[in-house]
Amino acid sequence: MFRTFSPGLGFDYIPIAIAPRNCKPARAGPSRPAQGSSAMPIETSNPPAVHKPGAYAHAVLVTDPQRRLVISGQVGTAPDGSTAEDGEAQIDQALANLGAILAAHGMGPANLVKMTVFLTDPALIPAWRAKRGAWQGEARSASTLLLVAGLADPRFRVEVEAEAAD
Repeated sequence: MFRTFSPGLGFDYIPIAIAPRNCKPARAGPSRPAQGSSAMPIETSNPPAVHKPGAYAHAVLVTDPQRRLVISGQVGTAPDGSTAEDGEAQIDQALANLGAILAAHGMGPANLVKMTVFLTDPALIPAWRAKRGAWQGEARSASTLLLVAGLADPRFRVEVEAEAAD
């Protein structure tokens, strides 16, 4: 992951793509179609020996991906550089940024393999879950949510890292 520092603005996160590995793990469950293609090597897995998850999958198996996209943490900063003060507005913008990066690579929420979410306020958890659910639709990825004391800029309330594949 690359970060650049701008005086007065803090760190900017630059999305990077990583070439696929040549590994062939066993299939663990039904695969789901990718946006723009008939099939992709992504399968969700929720083993019965682990509690039933909410709006995420316990595991996501990626078998022989053609492309793997690693996305740096997206925050609530709009393309014009502005950042809303409201945490829910920042969630909307972070998801819009994530969607724009996925779309720029011919992908969408169905291509997500893993999301890691950082929130600075526990009161944002219900809003995050509702907005993520509306944004992702039926697609599920592995997911981790962390409450943190702060992010790279004290204005930031949310940051979303993600990985996608097709």
